[in-house]
Amino acid sequence: MKFVHLSDLHLGKRVNEYSMLEDQTYILDQIIRVIEGECPDAVLIAGDVYDKSVPSTEAVGLFDQFLTDLSQRGISVFVISGNHDSPERMAFGSRLLARQGVHLSPVWDGEVLPISLEDEYGPVNVYLLPFLKPAHVRRYFEGEIETYTDAMRTVICHMAPNTSVRNVLLTHQFVTGAERSESEELSVGGSDNVSVDVFDDFDYVALGHIHRPQNCGSNSVRYCGTPLKYSFSEANDQKSVTVVELGPKGTLSVRTVALSPKRDLVELRGTYDEFMKRSFYQGTSYPSNYLHITLTDEQDIPDAVSRLRTVYPYLMKLDYDNTRTRQAAHIDGDAEVQSKSPLQLFSDFYALQNNSSMTQEQRSFVENLIQQIWEEQA
Repeated sequence: MKFVHLSDLHLGKRVNEYSMLEDQTYILDQIIRVIEGECPDAVLIAGDVYDKSVPSTEAVGLFDQFLTDLSQRGISVFVISGNHDSPERMAFGSRLLARQGVHLSPVWDGEVLPISLEDEYGPVNVYLLPFLKPAHVRRYFEGEIETYTDAMRTVICHMAPNTSVRNVLLTHQFVTGAERSESEELSVGGSDNVSVDVFDDFDYVALGHIHRPQNCGSNSVRYCGTPLKYSFSEANDQKSVTVVELGPKGTLSVRTVALSPKRDLVELRGTYDEFMKRSFYQGTSYPSNYLHITLTDEQDIPDAVSRLRTVYPYLMKLDYDNTRTRQAAHIDGDAEVQSKSPLQLFSDFYALQNNSSMTQEQRSFVENLIQQIWEEQA
């Protein structure tokens, strides 16, 4: 049996104030083409469908179209809610949609019933376990449930999967040791860690929550990652969908199909003059990509963002790396303040703040400004 594993669509997300809806529409269309080529039995979507618990109209419409496209192709779909989703909103219409082969996780009430599929090797039981916290689990089960591992172990124990047949679990948690990126929500001190051994009874665990594609100990427990890059910490990642094939009990094949975004996230470093030269950007994809530019100029460029966006309209983030930013000076009061002129005091302050002295032009400007102020106060 073949599955395509997706997660963390984060529909409606904004990255550095840029709406990603156009990019998300593009990548979902590309995923549909991948699915058409793979002809899977089902698509697994492991949570964080939306970026907010109350998603925008546009985000809901985009997911509605995606589900419709999958259903029209006769492909079963399994969806759970993640920590960004509202479980109640995700579950709306679930019983009606199930008749069309679209299975949405209900609001968790202490019970998870499998949905059974069949192939030439027998049944495959699919379990939909949405994002849960220990507090959720303590409402339904007694005993010591303090950690996320305690919660998951308790829930799975009560699910009691039949280990003589193949079992697939969709869940949305942070498995201990997984490599995170900046676009994920973090819990203080890693308190949301779940030990991977709680999933031992499953032939494949389709994980969501972590944005970087990776296995957790083996092929059978896997994060597929986001279909798009949502932070510059992911700039060097290759986004993909995961294709899973279950043969007879105990046999598993996992591979990826690469995705290509409409606009990539790219980090560049250099001087302002270098970036504005036509020879630097002409014939490249830089002007059509989302950029994080780090300027190495010693002097800050006035209105740099607006000026750079005349060439790079999708500039998301601008930083400086120079003497001033590399050496954060600690500024104390000047013990000789009474014996120094205002110009000397300002010059000293400027040098401490910027790790360099004022230019003669700057010094003349400040001197004239101080003189004007003195004259107005006279």
